[in-house]
Amino acid sequence: MIVPEIEHFLREDTGDFDVFHDSLPDEVIRARIIAKEDGILAGLEETVRIFNHRGVSSSCKREDGDEIAGGDVVIDLEGSSRAILQSERVALNILGRMGGIATLTHACAEMVKHTGARIACTRKTTPGFRRFEKKAVMLGGGDPHRFNLTDAIMIKDNHIRIYGMDAAYRVAKKAGFMKKIEIEVESIDDAVRAAKLGADVIMFDNMDVGSITEAISMLNEKGLRDSVILEASGGISMDNLTMYAETGVNVISMGMITHSARWLDFSLEVR
Repeated sequence: MIVPEIEHFLREDTGDFDVFHDSLPDEVIRARIIAKEDGILAGLEETVRIFNHRGVSSSCKREDGDEIAGGDVVIDLEGSSRAILQSERVALNILGRMGGIATLTHACAEMVKHTGARIACTRKTTPGFRRFEKKAVMLGGGDPHRFNLTDAIMIKDNHIRIYGMDAAYRVAKKAGFMKKIEIEVESIDDAVRAAKLGADVIMFDNMDVGSITEAISMLNEKGLRDSVILEASGGISMDNLTMYAETGVNVISMGMITHSARWLDFSLEVR
């Protein structure tokens, strides 16, 4: 079964009148998709769905989440030349985009593995492609964080500026006992205040390593550390990632693993 988004992607690329391909003789051909560089494979399931939707048979040589090397064949295809050529670009785009995200996520996760901190993405995703980008993060060994605003409640800086932390928290508590509440803080005092209110998660937003370390020490001193999950976010890159992880936070959320991931390179070759 093809998901609606992928059907839309195919229609977007082929248009209503692909006169050239529709006029070519339709032959039964064999083709394969090959990785052109090392990385983590993601998007293979979607690729199979694309070609199956067009009546092309496929044989996967690897699995989503696998480490792959340049030159590896990831899937063999057999079927209509027209269907394969018309589906090629969408399939390669999905493999490239998802593979790039999974590869970058995996690299970040490996960097902090010794600390136990978990790498998470954010909602800084491509509109219409979020489910695939979040899935790629998971295949790379990361955490998807919130898929949307209904998954958990995050009291951000603007909520606090408008309503105040206490009032926003009281409203959040009324949303239901099943929803976790995360409070974004920018100072040590606010971190303590959020923990005392009863936040499930405290996010240190754009705080430097020294301030986070001091905040965690203060939470420990007041007996509040074990009652919350601690997350660091904002201004974190591969250059300073390890330092943030070694502060003792549980989660590091990074917008860059979705919005700044370089695509992984694949090609389709007719055999």
